[in-house]
Amino acid sequence: MVSTTIRHVVIAGGGSAGWLTAATLASGLQTEERGGLRITLIESPDVPIIGVGEGTWPTMRDTLRAAGLSESAFMRECDAAFKQGSRFNRWVTGAPDEHYFHPFVLPQGWGDADLAGGWLARHGDMPFAELASYQPHLCLQGRAPKQAATPEFAAVANYGYHLDAGKFGVFLKKHCLEQLGVHYVPDHITGVVPHENGDIAALRTREHGLLPGDLFVDCTGMQSLLLGKHFGVAFLPQRGVLFNDTALAVQVPYASADDPIASQTSATAQDAGWIWDIGLPTRRGIGHVYSSAHTSDEQAQAALRAYVRASGGPDDVVPRKLSFEPGYRERFWHRNCVAIGLSSGFIEPLEASALAMVELAGAMLLEEMPPTRAEMDLCAQRFNTVFTYRWERVIDFLKLHYVLSRRTGGADPHGYWRDNRETVPERLAGLLALWRHRPPSRLDFDRIQEVFPAASYQYVLYGMGFRPEPGVARRARPGEPGVQDADAFFRQAAELARRMLPALPDNRGLLAHIVRHGLPRA
Repeated sequence: MVSTTIRHVVIAGGGSAGWLTAATLASGLQTEERGGLRITLIESPDVPIIGVGEGTWPTMRDTLRAAGLSESAFMRECDAAFKQGSRFNRWVTGAPDEHYFHPFVLPQGWGDADLAGGWLARHGDMPFAELASYQPHLCLQGRAPKQAATPEFAAVANYGYHLDAGKFGVFLKKHCLEQLGVHYVPDHITGVVPHENGDIAALRTREHGLLPGDLFVDCTGMQSLLLGKHFGVAFLPQRGVLFNDTALAVQVPYASADDPIASQTSATAQDAGWIWDIGLPTRRGIGHVYSSAHTSDEQAQAALRAYVRASGGPDDVVPRKLSFEPGYRERFWHRNCVAIGLSSGFIEPLEASALAMVELAGAMLLEEMPPTRAEMDLCAQRFNTVFTYRWERVIDFLKLHYVLSRRTGGADPHGYWRDNRETVPERLAGLLALWRHRPPSRLDFDRIQEVFPAASYQYVLYGMGFRPEPGVARRARPGEPGVQDADAFFRQAAELARRMLPALPDNRGLLAHIVRHGLPRA
């Protein structure tokens, strides 16, 4: 194998995935001017960008800060708002008034008491998240997760963002070119030139000739020009597990300029899918994601329009249709090519994992960047092992939302929810059997960087109405957390909510302040 020093990284494709990866690498590695890497991004000037999602996880705060970005500038230029978790409506039985939260804050006393046991023993009639965490109460009242005096990226309550994906890519591009020294080639990729050893030697472009490199990052979206089309790395479809393959998306203006901005993503279950509702400062992003095997485009569009109309929107919305094949690549790093973003896989928008997987991939590529070609295959093996595990855990967690639904009859006219209950991944089925007698714990998810922690499984599991059965009776050891300790933490969560609600501004008020004055720099 050629032992070439890695001096030039070429990122094929822009959008959120390409520019976020470029920002992560360029801000974390020595630049070409100091004897380090040259980073070049080639982006077609004509291909429209498909936003991988308008929701992020709290990890995005650290990603933006590490890249040297200003949170105030980000929120102004990307039409961003705060996201404190997700609210799930009508997922359990389809009843119009049922809901539960998956907040970003851990349950109060997580790891220091048997919260699930305490909830079941004394408070089983109260939603678990609203008992164990203060954050659902902030969401219900439309509170922001911080105050005007809170520094950039700091939080009173843990938060991520809702954002305009198109503007986000433009914002990152500007920062990469003006501040981080990333080289830019606006051109079409017309072919791939292989090296005699099987690696990619260069990309052939329409206007700029050959673009050589040592490591190539495939951010070309679902077409996956490098990893998929050139190398032929197999795509592993997951439609047999998670059925959604189509989305209808619309942008809906607020009825009034002072309408409240939601603190969370809302996901409302439908006959054959669900509708997302995301609040930005200037509009709402609403979409219906569904299974084309269980309903027609016309039925899905009628459901979307009914939702928009019922929530105060106009009657004449014209949605944009997006079709996708849920799944992921058999490998993500092959020879000298790494796929990040839609080129590596996509499942569905539930729980906003798409941008988070871009962050995780960029961060691991930064940490594992091989100094020479000789180390690259070992780095690729580690990367592939980690990301195969992560994609499998994303699928398990998303499927958890569906398999516990009790929607039947009129709430399941197409058999969509029944079919979901009948197709459970083997690992998830095993965990559900264990969780019949004990709550999800860190023993079930032992990786240092789990995609979803055990606390998230508890929020969804108990929010969906799952009730454990008595397990083996154990004698508590001195100092060991137990059911009796849970009530103190429930009271603590309630007290925090009581104190925070009057102290925190509403979302629109804080966002208006940020536009005018910004946030204090940390």
